Amino acid sequence: MSAGEYDLVAVANRLPVDFTVAADGSVDWSRSPGGLVTALEPMMKAADGAWIGWSGAPDLAHDPFDADGIRCVPVTLSAEEIALYYEGFANDTLWPLYHDVITAPAYHRQWWEAYRAVNQRFAEAAAAQVAPGGTVWVHDYQLQLVPAMVRELRPDVRIGFFNHIPFPGIEIFAQLPWRRQIVDGILGADVVGFQRTSDASNFVRAVRRLTDLTTRGQIVMIPGHAARPPRQVRAAAFPISIDSKHFDELARRPDVQQRAREIRQELGNPQTLLLGVDRLDYTKGIRHRVKAFGELLEDGRLTVPEATLVQVASPSRENVEAYQQLREEVELLVGRINGDYGHLGHPAVHYMHHSYPPDEMAALYLAADVMLVTALRDGMNLVAKEYVAARSDDRGVLVLSEFTGAADELAGAVMVNPHDIDGMKDRIVAAVEMDTREQRKRMRRLRRRVLEDDVAKWSQSFLSVLTSVPAPAGGTDGPAPVPAEVLS
Repeated sequence: MSAGEYDLVAVANRLPVDFTVAADGSVDWSRSPGGLVTALEPMMKAADGAWIGWSGAPDLAHDPFDADGIRCVPVTLSAEEIALYYEGFANDTLWPLYHDVITAPAYHRQWWEAYRAVNQRFAEAAAAQVAPGGTVWVHDYQLQLVPAMVRELRPDVRIGFFNHIPFPGIEIFAQLPWRRQIVDGILGADVVGFQRTSDASNFVRAVRRLTDLTTRGQIVMIPGHAARPPRQVRAAAFPISIDSKHFDELARRPDVQQRAREIRQELGNPQTLLLGVDRLDYTKGIRHRVKAFGELLEDGRLTVPEATLVQVASPSRENVEAYQQLREEVELLVGRINGDYGHLGHPAVHYMHHSYPPDEMAALYLAADVMLVTALRDGMNLVAKEYVAARSDDRGVLVLSEFTGAADELAGAVMVNPHDIDGMKDRIVAAVEMDTREQRKRMRRLRRRVLEDDVAKWSQSFLSVLTSVPAPAGGTDGPAPVPAEVLS
């Protein structure tokens, strides 16, 4: 296969932009929201790299184009492929399976065949763009077969894979009928990154159980064959972060701080404003959180209008039945609590089923006294880090689920088990009643971690490990192909 011209190629399910094609063929694009785009955009711009991804709309085909310093290479998906590969296998099989089977995964062979075919298309696009001896960085559970497919097409390049969501224990992962194919696909990479050390360990255990490969700690030994020399695959934790400096600067802007004051006024100036910000997803523990808040009102430990909860639940996977059911359950619960405990002009829960731009989110974080991140299972949870980055006043309390990747890093948060409703209620009350001195002590500790370990450090740490891998057969010797400014 002929080589491309880009030393660094990122491969993700979605492009970093939403774009439409006008009648005259011109492209109109806007930056996409989302944690992965936020994480990769600075690094991709610095490297002048190419990004392979789906446009987000069915049957929308277009030639590669440049958007804000990034070469975007669209992968076209049909409506049927979106239903089978994305809504089906990725989000109704892998997503619930990898999140501890919070809801039951569905296993359909037709979904699997679509997943394999779409992964092949992404791999071919990446192989066509990467320069000789270049680097391909594949992202997330939608594309787990791509590393091995790229290696077959372009054995001369270095390949990294990063799994942004949890990787389950072998007892859960073993349910998947195509478990061996997934493991083999990921092992096409030279470096496999996870959010937590436990996720990396779970993957290595799956390799031991499902293959006859030799492992040494977190290293998997791949034997050579034919013209391919033996190689090693390293599995390790590289916890992702945010552009914390940018978020800190955003929250310091006078207009954002004024907006934070306006938000509190619009809510009736409650003594305590509690905030939840999530995609509307069953892994996020929204029902548990709202239920705990409702019970605190019922117990009289919190009262309206002195306390109010703002829950932002941005739309997510609205064509998947489990998400439709979750929305109905959450909205029914919110309505019941507001009916029982709300006052005229002062609802107990302010529920918003839409997204907000970054400046409005920064204002919400500044306005909130208590941030509730109570996911049942989460790879990382960047909302927790955004809240900390926004609190340059060293105020506010982060209540954080111990089942998030962020819990490994954010010592200083009030940790909770969201399955323990009584325990979570006690921790929420402790957060509400925490004195200013203790808030400052905890928040300063949190901010040191978040501001030091930002997204640039994350990408640098992963790429430095990946580009230290010896050049593959047929690849380049000498310096790593990733531009030096990315790793500086």
